[in-house]
Amino acid sequence: MSDQNQNLAVTLFSELLAVDQLARMSVARVLPKGMELSHFMVLNHLAHSTAEKSPAQLARSFHLTRGAMTNTLAKLEWAGWVHVRPDWDDARRKMVSLSPSGLAARDAALAAIAPLISDAVSTVGDERVKATLPVLRALRAKLQE
Repeated sequence: MSDQNQNLAVTLFSELLAVDQLARMSVARVLPKGMELSHFMVLNHLAHSTAEKSPAQLARSFHLTRGAMTNTLAKLEWAGWVHVRPDWDDARRKMVSLSPSGLAARDAALAAIAPLISDAVSTVGDERVKATLPVLRALRAKLQE
């Protein structure tokens, strides 16, 4: 890799990491009281899922350890936002689904986040954001290899 390409790569990843940090901080600031960003992410994932997920499947989806996911799920279950039940086919496993109050909490979080996201996209411009999405998806695909 040439020095110019290496500098470009470093600059790109520096910007991505800075945007990630700022986005997480901004979103966490407007989430409903008691909800953490990790909670929202799991609730949102389950809201888009057509089937229950095991804690191991969720951990893989978020690139977390099973222990970290178990901790998050325990907090979500305590809040009443998810149902955790034994897997009827394998008693060693559990299955997780979104509860009605979890869906309501996720919807409230989305309502709180929407103005923040809309303002950011509006400031940057729809066309520039649309042009950026394929690049970000390609980077994500490469990093998931």
